[in-house]
Amino acid sequence: MPENVRRCSDHGFFEGGECPRCGAFGERVIDGSRRRQLSKFMSGALRHFPGDAGVALDEAGWTPFPDLVDAVESKYGWADRATVTAVVATDPKGRFERDPGTSDEPDRVRAAYGHSVDVTIEDDDGPVPETLYHGTAPRNLDSIFAEGLRPMNRQRVHLSASVETARAVGSRHASDPVILEVDAAAMERDGRDIAKRGEATYTTDRVPSRYLSKSDG
Repeated sequence: MPENVRRCSDHGFFEGGECPRCGAFGERVIDGSRRRQLSKFMSGALRHFPGDAGVALDEAGWTPFPDLVDAVESKYGWADRATVTAVVATDPKGRFERDPGTSDEPDRVRAAYGHSVDVTIEDDDGPVPETLYHGTAPRNLDSIFAEGLRPMNRQRVHLSASVETARAVGSRHASDPVILEVDAAAMERDGRDIAKRGEATYTTDRVPSRYLSKSDG
């Protein structure tokens, strides 16, 4: 369950009970259950159903922040600008990007990854771990080892930086997910682009089966 989000008067939004920078208790902005509900809707609006949610995305996936606030307030009577800002600012997986990124209330916001709608997001040139991971249901293994990992209903394949994160993702699809290791170093040597998106997510066009193996983790 996501933690509550509070706001320190000096250092802004934070998770949990005390500001990690000064120890202040701060003002509670949104509780964990509503934070999860709001994050799910905002992610869907920015990734999959902007029109139904009442927002418009540009070619790079950005929407004006006030438009997202209006969409959220129309959906949830208890939500407001502060709760939307809190969810964007504290998402633990970096699902949301802000422009400008240092603003408490950004001019624009977008989903960092996971789109099924047609947007073009520039790649991050940061370093990529030599090994990445992907969690999946056991029933998918035969097709994956035959055809590799494909985007399916999203624009790009999502890979995780750790076994733990991959297992959490895979558990959405099966109670006993299988973790696959991805030889990211070999992919890059072979000229296949991998980009970091969010805090611990990496994306690529597809992963041919020759780069995949079952993890013992």
